[in-house]
Formats: sequence, C-alpha cells, structure tokens
Amino acid sequence: MATLQVRLFGRFSLARDGEALPTLGPHKVQEVLAYLLLFRGRPHARETLAGVLWGDTTTAQSKKHLRQALWQLQGALRAGTPSSRRAVLLVSADWVQVNPAADLWIDVVQLEEADVAFRGARAEDLDAAAVQTMERAVDLYGGELLEGWYADWCTYDRERLRDVYLRMLEQLAAYCETHDDFAKGVAFGTRILRHDRARENTHQQLMRLFYRSGDRAAALRQYGRCRDALREELQVDPSASTVALYEQIREGRAEDPAAGAPLLPPPAGARARLPEILGHLKQLGKVLADLQEQIRQNTLLVEGALKPVRGPGRER
Repeated sequence: MATLQVRLFGRFSLARDGEALPTLGPHKVQEVLAYLLLFRGRPHARETLAGVLWGDTTTAQSKKHLRQALWQLQGALRAGTPSSRRAVLLVSADWVQVNPAADLWIDVVQLEEADVAFRGARAEDLDAAAVQTMERAVDLYGGELLEGWYADWCTYDRERLRDVYLRMLEQLAAYCETHDDFAKGVAFGTRILRHDRARENTHQQLMRLFYRSGDRAAALRQYGRCRDALREELQVDPSASTVALYEQIREGRAEDPAAGAPLLPPPAGARARLPEILGHLKQLGKVLADLQEQIRQNTLLVEGALKPVRGPGRER
C-alpha cells in the first residue's frame, strides 16, 4: 500500500513509500495541507479555514483562494496513485478534513503518541522497548515544526512540540543516568541544551553524569556553562541546589551521605546503602527538633526581657 509520509519537523516534505513527491505548487497550497494535517482530528469549515490562511483578504477572495488551493492539492495528491487508494482529504461544499482512513505516516504523530504513552513515567519504570520507542520518536525531530514558516497558526504548536521533545530527552537522559550509561546520557543532555541552553535541570543532570563517569573536571566545567547561560539568558545566578551540587563535586563528596543530604542520586545497585541514608536523615531530624526547641526557649527569654518593668511605689 502506498503510504504518504509527511514530515512537519524541519523542512516540510512529502514522500510516498520513501520516494519524494514533486512540489505541491505555491507555498499557500503546502500551507493548506500542513494546517489540515496538524489539526487533523476534526473537520474545518471552509469559510473559517479560508479566513485563517488568507486573513488579509476579503471573505470572497479568501474562499476563492482556498477553492483553488484545494483543487491543486487534490490533483497533486492523486497523481501517480491507484484509483482505489483512499483520498487523503475529504472535501465537501462547506467542510474540509483529513480522511481518518487515509494511509498516512506523520512524524508529529509519532512524537505525540510516544509522549502520551510515556509522559510522567519514571526512569526506573521504563523498559528497553519503551526507551527504543522514545529514541525513535525524538530522532524524528529534525528541527522545529515547519521551520522557516512564520504563520501565526503554527506558533503555539511549535512551542508545544518543542517542549514535548525536550521533556522526552530529559526522560531518556534520566534513564541513562539510572542505568549508568553515562556517555549516552550526556549526548541526550547536550541535545537539550542546543535548544535551551539555560535549562538548569539539564545542567545539573550533566554535572552528575560527568562526575559519576569519573570526569570531575568536565562536571565542574558544566557548572561554569550553566552559570554563564543563566546570566546571559535570564540575568540570574544558579540556584542554591546547583551551587550546592557544584560544591559537593568540587570537594569530592557528592555521594557521601555523611557530608549532608546527597544531591547526586545513589548509583544503580546502591539499595544496600538506603538504611544508612535513612539513619542519617533521622539524625538530621533530631538535630532540627533540638534547634527548634532552642529557638522556642530563646524567643521566650527575649519576649520576657522586652516586657515593661514596673517601678517601686506604682500601683499593682
């Protein structure tokens, strides 16, 4: 069966069974198809669709432009295909939509389906098959949605899909960290920073990955990149947790529970240390309780000292 393959990430392109289709014609014709594919879950009123895509013209002109574009589009999509093939578009006098039964492969759909399947999944709950699916999905992100197009209608989804892509890369990096695959985790983190160089959580993740792989110098350099990116992009300094992680790495105590609450998660296979960590946390809780009691007593003393003192001979 002749599958129509659509790439909306990066440069818009169409192919059928791996062979690129000839151009659909003017950019506006491509834009009609891209819009319908992106919002493929519902039918679109022709007048509304024309207004969105030709909003700078009169209603009559925009409807005429849409009619011509649909005619060109349907002709291009039918070219060279068997007559028995299901039409990609369903067009009536008032409505247009993507045919739900059409044989389509769309890169955006692959990413969205992987996101729905694994969103919120913890790294330790992912298996090899899930990770393979996620890797295939993020590899389809060859650039931002419809890169180089400046239409208002694709701006929101461009940001939404970029966030989906980065979130999935974070999950993959976390999986690599949990399974001690440091080089691959660093590669995923680096991809994230290419799109968002001030993403502080990713800088922290890379610091941990470098340190646990045995490259403390790279971990410390990553902190410098984090600090510079935050100052240049957001005019802020690294958070207290990032600074604390830097200090732990610099002093070589990033995984030592006795040095304070560990900011580096214990490596895989370290479950036997959990009772030790629990005991340390209980000790910290006792210290905190003692401090709170001391603060309470000192507060009472200060309040007592501030009360007015009655002089001799005054009525009581």
